[in-house]
Amino acid sequence: MLRSVRTDRRDPAARSAAPLGRRLPLVAAAVVAAGLTAACGPSSAPAGSSAPAAEQSVAALPSTSESASPSPEASGSTSASPSASAPASASASAGAPAPSSAPPRSGAGSGSGSGSTSAKPARTSAAPAPARVPGPGYDSSADGRQLVDAALRAAKADGRMVLLDFGANWCGNCKAADKVFAQQQTSAILGASYHLVKIDIGGSSSANSALLRQYSPSGGTYKMPVLVVVSPSGTVRVDTHVTGNPALTSDGINSFLRKWAP
Repeated sequence: MLRSVRTDRRDPAARSAAPLGRRLPLVAAAVVAAGLTAACGPSSAPAGSSAPAAEQSVAALPSTSESASPSPEASGSTSASPSASAPASASASAGAPAPSSAPPRSGAGSGSGSGSTSAKPARTSAAPAPARVPGPGYDSSADGRQLVDAALRAAKADGRMVLLDFGANWCGNCKAADKVFAQQQTSAILGASYHLVKIDIGGSSSANSALLRQYSPSGGTYKMPVLVVVSPSGTVRVDTHVTGNPALTSDGINSFLRKWAP
């Protein structure tokens, strides 16, 4: 009778080993379910549900069963990766600038804009101001050499000719020439093409007499006025003491001035 009792005690252990192999798939399923529950969020099941029991049963299993079934942590990290990548992609797409559909604005200074209908006209250089035309008569106190030098400097700058007028205040022909010089047409020709210098040779100025002989060296008796046209470089172009004076009228003097203009 004692042997039968001992045999009966061993039999339940032998019988319990067989159902363990059948319960293993159920335990593994419970582990997977627990992992999915952990990945999807906190469980709404009340305390004492089957999930903790499943975890306890996994801990009590041999090492072979643990290697055969995935752990809850591994299952949770694997299933949670897709959900974690979704917010990252959403934030990346949210931070990306939206493509602009508006056409680019053309620059204000662009020459190909629709507002430009015609090209701007080219700027033309303004004509130089007319040269000053001195009034009638001769200044006996003026230094003729300084007046000539100043006129030559101005001629080099603007390309005009220098007209030397040697005369005297008591000379009738000189007064006739002054009247023509004062006329509007003649004065315009003088201002556009000449720097007029009036030098008194009717007084006792030896300097002005020497200046006359420099630009009209033929000598002899001078018939006033003596008109001498000088280039900007100082070269004499015409000397009326040699050629004779033009008619002291507007036509005569204007023709003379146009002929020797630059």
